[in-house]
Amino acid sequence: MAEIAPLSRDHDRSGFDCGVPELDSYLKATARQHGEKGISRTFVLTEGSPAILGYFTITLCEVMARSMPAKYARTYPRHALPAVRLGRLAVSRKEQGKGHGELLLTEAIRRTALIAEQAGLIGLYVDAKDDAARAFYEHFGFVSLPDKSLQLFLPIETIRSLS
Repeated sequence: MAEIAPLSRDHDRSGFDCGVPELDSYLKATARQHGEKGISRTFVLTEGSPAILGYFTITLCEVMARSMPAKYARTYPRHALPAVRLGRLAVSRKEQGKGHGELLLTEAIRRTALIAEQAGLIGLYVDAKDDAARAFYEHFGFVSLPDKSLQLFLPIETIRSLS
């Protein structure tokens, strides 16, 4: 059975290969250390073994209302606003096309909703790597930022409706 849990020493990171060297390297060499230092949190998808099928990383960030789509920008003050950033999302090449990316993103959205219950935040941000990734995120209600089509925002109202 599939399980998403915080990355720990018990997980086997060595064989993970999503096809993007930077994402592979981050998981293998940096993710756990960033978690221990409080920089970010990485959550991994496993299925009955320590092998990692996919992962995502979230962290807190600040955004300026002026960088948001006008529909949202006008509802917020002009100072830095709290948000969650989906720093990375990757699925092992062997597991791609099986719905694991959707499962991981849904969990990241769920965790963002939990954070929003304890602290204020305006949404979830992500930098898509390409147009295909942008389309994936748009399917879940993410909105591209003005003049930055690969930077997307999922408003807290949408997050609450999905959770």
